[in-house]
Amino acid sequence: MRCFDVRVIAFAVVTTAIQSVAAQAPIPLVDIKSVNPSILVELRYAGRINLTGHPLYPLGTRALVRPEVAAALAEAQIFLRQYQCGLKIWDAYRPVPVQVRLWQAAHNNDYVANPEAGAGSLHSWGVAVDATLVDAWNRPVRMPSDFDDFTPAAMWHYAGADPEIRSHVHLLQIAMRNAGFYGLRTEWWHFTIADWQKYLPPEKAKRAAQVFGTHWQGKL
Repeated sequence: MRCFDVRVIAFAVVTTAIQSVAAQAPIPLVDIKSVNPSILVELRYAGRINLTGHPLYPLGTRALVRPEVAAALAEAQIFLRQYQCGLKIWDAYRPVPVQVRLWQAAHNNDYVANPEAGAGSLHSWGVAVDATLVDAWNRPVRMPSDFDDFTPAAMWHYAGADPEIRSHVHLLQIAMRNAGFYGLRTEWWHFTIADWQKYLPPEKAKRAAQVFGTHWQGKL
């Protein structure tokens, strides 16, 4: 298998909240690129190409996750390099104020976690990322849909007939599964570290499991 070549201003309140929350986050976070600089980062919520149409992160925001998640991403990257591919991160740690904005824009539990239900978004606990593939030259490859595409094309199990797209999404899923991630039924780009519950307070983990239990995908 090989990859195929395929040819701001933030809101003041949200920006302040992001800077404050990220600086005082009660969880340990590391920059993904500090663990593996070859992983490409394009935070979609730092620009306008997202479901809100507005930047929600200030310029210069880094892709942060828990150290264990960063190590697992590095493992997935090493695997993908064997196939002349690599990871591109669309989102990582997401402060709660940003999750609130996304929920206000979507109000759809299939795609956006209600910040007041369960543990909110697992992005806000540093245990989830949104990722896609790039080729060896960091160019995007063909995938089932774009980011924040709330259509059947975004489903974990690709239902299209294009063998190139099928091979790309399958490769991404294999790499992330082997590195210790679960997928999400409604978003092919979303991955959560498999042992995520141990990183949350017990009661939060229990409530989150009740909310997300039917959404996980592990089998290909």
